[in-house]
Amino acid sequence: MKKTHFNEPSIKELFEAAKKAQKKSYSPYSQCQVGAAIRTTQGKIFSGCNVENASYGATVCAERVAIQKAVSEMGSIQLKELMVVTHASPPWPPCGMCRQVIAEFGTEITLYLANLKGEIQTASFKQLFPQAFDPSHLKKPKKSEKNNKK
Repeated sequence: MKKTHFNEPSIKELFEAAKKAQKKSYSPYSQCQVGAAIRTTQGKIFSGCNVENASYGATVCAERVAIQKAVSEMGSIQLKELMVVTHASPPWPPCGMCRQVIAEFGTEITLYLANLKGEIQTASFKQLFPQAFDPSHLKKPKKSEKNNKK
């Protein structure tokens, strides 16, 4: 991970969207408010916040909420960038379940991890999740590939 600055307007725009979503977090159990914003390859931004549940297992992270909103409005999407905003120092990365969902919609993305103190780190998705299981793993082999396995 490398440290980044908010100099670039596109990064600031993602940060502001994630920060706005963070304020709407429903986190009565952990008290940890998380906001996320994604930018699709079409340039559209979607945000989300974490939504906790008393059963814990039904809790949904901010990253997945943002992705689900994008899919529900656009259908199939490709991610370009993801911003996660927390209060933590250093800023938190996406959890394992979120990493798997992110991999479904793009492994060639840039991640920004930030907090409200102005700390921001940047990483490629492949740095964070180098061996991601993605849709390419489920493609059916061609007949010639099947014959080579016999």
